[in-house]
Amino acid sequence: MRTLIDLTINEAVLENTVQRAKEQNIIVPTIAQMKNPDLIPQEIKDKLKTVNTEDLDPINLFRISWYNEPKRDGGLFNANKLPNYVEIPSEISGVKARIFAMSGKYFPIGAHKVGPAYACLVPRLVTGQFDPTYHEAVWPSTGNYCRGGALLSKLLGCKSIAILPENMSAERFNWLKKVADEIIPTYGSESNVKEIYDETWRLKRERPGKAIIFNQFGELINHLWHYEVTGSAMESIYEAEKTENSKFSGVCLTSGSAGTLASGDYVKDHYQEAKLAVGEATDCSTLLNNGFGEHWIEGIGDKHIPWIHNVKNSDMFIGIDDADALRLFRLFNEPVGQEYIKSLGVKQDVIDKLNWAGVSGAANIIMAIKMAKYYEMTEDDCIVTVLTDSAEMYQSRLAEMDEEFGKYTAVNAAVDHSVAALENDVDYVEELTYASKKRAHNLKYYTWIEQQQYDVDDLNAQWYDYDNYWGKLHTMAPEIDKLVDQFNKKVGLIK
Repeated sequence: MRTLIDLTINEAVLENTVQRAKEQNIIVPTIAQMKNPDLIPQEIKDKLKTVNTEDLDPINLFRISWYNEPKRDGGLFNANKLPNYVEIPSEISGVKARIFAMSGKYFPIGAHKVGPAYACLVPRLVTGQFDPTYHEAVWPSTGNYCRGGALLSKLLGCKSIAILPENMSAERFNWLKKVADEIIPTYGSESNVKEIYDETWRLKRERPGKAIIFNQFGELINHLWHYEVTGSAMESIYEAEKTENSKFSGVCLTSGSAGTLASGDYVKDHYQEAKLAVGEATDCSTLLNNGFGEHWIEGIGDKHIPWIHNVKNSDMFIGIDDADALRLFRLFNEPVGQEYIKSLGVKQDVIDKLNWAGVSGAANIIMAIKMAKYYEMTEDDCIVTVLTDSAEMYQSRLAEMDEEFGKYTAVNAAVDHSVAALENDVDYVEELTYASKKRAHNLKYYTWIEQQQYDVDDLNAQWYDYDNYWGKLHTMAPEIDKLVDQFNKKVGLIK
């Protein structure tokens, strides 16, 4: 049987890990609890009532959930049992299809990436493969993931090393300076992922056996976490919003580590008509054009295909101009832009939620608009996407645009709305054939087999042994949760 997520237990190290968890007051949530907060013990919910989402308190691990109340202090979980989301009205999108955007703003760190970071750590933690009393946790990232990893490392009391491109937003670096033990800025911007990988190899050479790499782009549990947690959250939105004639027609997500794309696998497993669209920046198009370059949609990556991207289950590739994403982001977050949107007849409660979208969130909304136009969707078609983080992480970008382009005006708002949404066409959209999917899948070889020394047999299994690879992976959550429960019992902090 193929080993997908290594759950081999190291009993000697596990004793150290359990002791550290006791010292740090750490209780580990299960995947099932992150899917359904009703399963969280009441004693933990009582503690959450006294804690801010930004506090370095291990109880916040139970806020790794799409269902958090939209508040910083003492929040529990939404009484309606739905994630935080906003429907993008036709007045903004220019299409008839209903577009629902799920917000990551109220996760700890203000981005859902703390979920994948947690997921990558947990199997090694509860099996004794990672020793927080000795090992150093290395978090290669383009920003939010390494922030999540630094937070988890701080809670565990172990050293964290954050690796991210030097040109990421100032907010990311300022946050990391307060939490991470070591920050390694690498060359370039969002699309320079190989340089991040090169740093992980250097650390492994210089700190053999000590530096443990949690590579979100290659850790299959990143995929599994999104399949279970994000996919089921999308399902709950659709089930709450559907009408008699509704169809769950699409999931639109840009590819960063590709973990979030697994939610599309979940949706397709439950709604046969749904299609999964995978987005990237046209300025550095890999899926569409095997290309190179750089772009400014922070939170998505390029110039390689992540190992955990189930390419065979993708239905279309969509390119987004980074200038369009920045236009829509600015429209949503400038007071003049919000006044313009209000003049279109958009309700204030929707306008108040538009700052839930960071730059990649704006790109995801543009993707959904393109999908709706391509398939000529109607008001019966529902599309779901994700807003990974919020405008809080990009205030410096707004200031930079003010400096470069001048103060925002009503004319700017009208132009940005027209260019980024209303007139955005179906250019850079490819509906995939079997051959085009395989072309993209084969690109993994150069990064993962030649450079990162993964197994070519596993690469072939992703394509030719689909059920025993992706299908088996999608069944592993209960097995991991069982180990989490056993770990918590050994720690002994739950009554």
